[in-house]
This record gives sequence, C-alpha cells and structure tokens, in this order.
Amino acid sequence: MKKKVVFLGLLLLMLVVPVFSSGCGRKKDAGLTRVRLNEVTHSVFYAPLYVAINLGFFEEEGISLELTTGQGADKVMTALLAGQADIGFMGPEATIYVFNQGQDDYVVNFAQLTKRDGSFLMARSPDPNFRWEAVRGTTIIGGRKGGMPLMTLEYVLKNNGIYPGRDVEILTNIQFALMAGAFAGGEGDYVTLFEPVATSLEREGVGYVVASVGEHSGEIPYTVFSARKSYLEKNKDIIQKFTNAVYRGQLWVDKNTPVEIARAIKPSFPETEEAVLENVARRYKEIDAWAKTPVFTEPAFNRLQDVMELAGELDKRAPYEKLVTNRFAAEAVRMVK
Repeated sequence: MKKKVVFLGLLLLMLVVPVFSSGCGRKKDAGLTRVRLNEVTHSVFYAPLYVAINLGFFEEEGISLELTTGQGADKVMTALLAGQADIGFMGPEATIYVFNQGQDDYVVNFAQLTKRDGSFLMARSPDPNFRWEAVRGTTIIGGRKGGMPLMTLEYVLKNNGIYPGRDVEILTNIQFALMAGAFAGGEGDYVTLFEPVATSLEREGVGYVVASVGEHSGEIPYTVFSARKSYLEKNKDIIQKFTNAVYRGQLWVDKNTPVEIARAIKPSFPETEEAVLENVARRYKEIDAWAKTPVFTEPAFNRLQDVMELAGELDKRAPYEKLVTNRFAAEAVRMVK
C-alpha cells in the first residue's frame, strides 16, 4: 500500500502543541468577539471575503476579525491544528488528508466561497490562440504536491491528453509564495499564478496570461472556511455570525460590477492600482469563480475527490456527512436577504 506522508508533520505537531479548548476563548473589544482567520493566500480571488471585511459585515455580526495569511493550505492547517487560528480558509483537500489520518478532532468545512480554480496559466510571450497542446514538451511551475492548484492543473492537462512526467514537466519544489519570483527569474516555460500577481507580471512584461485553469476545469469546491469539530460544537453562534457575514459578501459581489468590487476591496490591496483590481475582478466574474451561497454540496465534494484520485493523492474517499456541515450556510441563506 502506498504510504502517505502528506500532513504527517502536522499530525506530529499536534502531539506537542496545545490546542485551545475553552469555548470561544477570545477577548472582546467594544462588544465584538475576536475571531482569528488564517487565509491560504491573499488574492482578489477571495473578493467576497474582503468585501465583507471592508464594508463592515463582520463587525455588524459582532465579530472583530483578525486575518493572517498562511501561504499554502498545509500552513493554514498547521495553524488550525496548533490552535493558532480559529477558522481556516483553504482548499477542502486539506481536511480530507487530516481526516484520513484518523484524527478524532478533525477539521470540518462549513462554508464555501469559490467554485473554480482561481489561477491563470502564464507564458513568456502572448498567445491569444492558446491551446493546451502548446505545453507539451515544456516545463510548468505548478505549485505544491497535494495542493488544489497543482491537482486542478493536472486534471485539466489529463483531460487534454497531456500527462505530467511524460508529456510535460511540472515543478513542485517551489514554494507557493515564490512561484512568481522563480518564473520572473527564468525558471520554467509556464507558471500558474493567482491575481493580482498575474496581472502585475503582465504589466511588467514578464509573463502573459494565456488560459484560466478554472475555466477549463469546471466547477470544483476550491476554497472553503473550515474549523476543528470541537470549535464548531462549542462556538455555534460565532460560526453562524461568521457565515452570515460571508454570505452577505457573496450577495454583494454577485450584485455589483467589477468597478464597484475593485473600490470595495481596495483597502485590502493598498499597493495595487484600482484599475488592476477592476481588471482582475472582471476576469473572475467572467469565469464565474465565486459561489453564490456558502452551501457546500455533496456532488461538489465528490467531484473534489475525483480530482484528488486522478492526481494520485487519495488513498480512500472521505465521508461527506462528516467533513461538511451546511447547518450554518443554510441558516445564513434563510436569514440574510
């Protein structure tokens, strides 16, 4: 049987690092309850979250949000398991890896934010008539092994008859946060990047977006909000208010234009020009990247595991009823108008 080492370090960490277990256990400032959220990366791809933050939806729900960036789902999961975050925002594949290791206090997904891959394939020169066949015989900087960006890329490649290791070389040894720098430094023929990093490289003439990975992969539950089972059980009111704020952000983004979205998320990207944010928001709107509600369906969960199996990263399938709860999402849809 193939041995899995993914997240082994996280599980060892659990043995030596204490986990918060005293209910919410957060200090309150001006009547607000502090909630620590660790996001997988900082990207316009997560616009509904930043809208909810910047328009005060979390505060109106009684939450003071403390946001940190993990730079990778493995690091977000580490923060959750170590008690350094209350809620994680990452690909749900991470929760499957941990559950399959036999943990009692596993991590449960409770609200979905995006429904497609948010990365874009970049080449070293423009290719307006790009076809996936063009990557045959080349090298792609693809991200961390076992992570959603790499698995979705491989899913798209295989659906186009291109097999990693045989038809194309995919580099998996470059850290997520360093992928753009490696490409700019001459590594690889292609790279997959999130926004606004991709647009920034385009403006510098370093690379050019030739394809949306999410557009070609179809709908996949790409990024979700998750928390340990014990935290969900002890903090139902906080999780409900958190989910309400997320859904309000989703509704706002769905109803507003890229121009308005760019203006709303600008405080979260102070060093990025508003015109760039608008362009990026338009790209994500065009591929229908954002989920309309936080409900995480069973067909979507099964599709995720199909992608993981195809990538060779899943020994056994995990049960939907244990790793996903729609209790809070369904109530948010009922309550929030």
